[in-house]
Amino acid sequence: MAEPDVLARLREMQRSDVPVQGGRTLAYVYDSGLTEVDRIGRAAVAAYAGSNGLDPTAFPSLLTMENDLVGFACRLLEAPPSAVGTVTSGGTESVLLAVQGARDSRPDIERPRMILPTTAHAAFHKAAHYFGVEPVLVPVGADFRADPEAMARAIDADTVLVVASAPSYAHGVVDPVTPIAAAALASGVRCHVDACIGGWILPYAARLGRPVHPWTFAVEGVTSISVDLHKYAYAPKGTSLLLHRTPELRRPQFFASAAWPGYTMLNPTMQSTKSGGPLAGAWAVVQTIGDEGYVELTRRVLEGVDRLLAGLEEIPALRVVARPDSTLIALASNGSCDIFTITDAMTSAGWYVQPQLSYDGQPPTIHLSLSAATTDHLDEFLVALAAAVEAAVTAGPISIDPDIVAFVQGLDAATLSDADFDGLLAAIGMAGDGGVGLPESMAEINALLDLAAPALREALLTAFLDRLTRPKRL
Repeated sequence: MAEPDVLARLREMQRSDVPVQGGRTLAYVYDSGLTEVDRIGRAAVAAYAGSNGLDPTAFPSLLTMENDLVGFACRLLEAPPSAVGTVTSGGTESVLLAVQGARDSRPDIERPRMILPTTAHAAFHKAAHYFGVEPVLVPVGADFRADPEAMARAIDADTVLVVASAPSYAHGVVDPVTPIAAAALASGVRCHVDACIGGWILPYAARLGRPVHPWTFAVEGVTSISVDLHKYAYAPKGTSLLLHRTPELRRPQFFASAAWPGYTMLNPTMQSTKSGGPLAGAWAVVQTIGDEGYVELTRRVLEGVDRLLAGLEEIPALRVVARPDSTLIALASNGSCDIFTITDAMTSAGWYVQPQLSYDGQPPTIHLSLSAATTDHLDEFLVALAAAVEAAVTAGPISIDPDIVAFVQGLDAATLSDADFDGLLAAIGMAGDGGVGLPESMAEINALLDLAAPALREALLTAFLDRLTRPKRL
């Protein structure tokens, strides 16, 4: 039997990944720090790994768990008795379904549109691409919150959806949902609140007496909300919930086809066959932590945010871009050091923080998603961050040849060939003689990408991903 060898190889390969436990990864993963909860969640995933969520009549236990999770979320999100919901594979699928359902609810509109603040998650742009819904981007205010008056003015006869965030990912602030939803309601348009990252923490923050802008189903005009369980419900990847105010609002999301000789296909989500593992893992974690457990985890992480903000005041080279409404913090440089050098230095010190490129006149930032597990290590984190900033100040700004700057900024992504992309990837350090691979340092690469227009960034990273995911035949 080769099993021990295979598992040993898995463990060895995993050494190169960022850690998913221990609180040292401040993006992508959300760690409760509760070892027993993690053990139960993973055991539940394993127990249901072979179950198929395609047919709830064949696996009624999955149906029971889904309805339990939706019921828990309905109470959390102040949903009316008519509310319904669906478990999806993640926040992006929840967003895709919200957009698809809004589009298909208005078959009379030939060219549907949706109104997005510029800070809305990129998943809405993905939905626009997939479903042919035009994204109408509305600039946000100086506080990075959506501008409700401007969004109201953007609504027209072809609008099928208006979107708000609770909070926005890039800056961690909650949009003014009440006037946005009111404008949508007055126009007879759906309003979706993307609470994928905040939906399981903001209700508990309010319960703890923290100031929270209204954003739930208690706000008139909110028709759907997405909330991820694999974020601050601390469930295994990947589960999210999409809740609708009524079954009628959800119905366009369902797909059925009897137009073939096999079983009648009936799906509530994008997927047909899907493992029951993530659903079981989420159910087990939510049942284990429970309502009071989430109160305590929320208290812990929000107190950590307070301590982190206080500690950042002692690092004058960095500034908090917007006072966070929950657990997400964006940091910018005062100009004395380079953001991308700092993120590389933090990686070398064993901390993963996420760089965000400049956008719409705003500078690049460092994104931090604080988890409960990180709160025990904040002193250590702040020491590492201060050292990274000091190193970045000493190193000075990243120097890029002016000719390369002019060349990159003059490129048109639409006219580049595969050969051009190969040369560009090599020029900016994303490819070498051995082909495309994962670079050890990202500072200079990010600095070059930051100079490029968004369309060129997209094209370059797509070309990189294409080459990175080509198999090696030995």
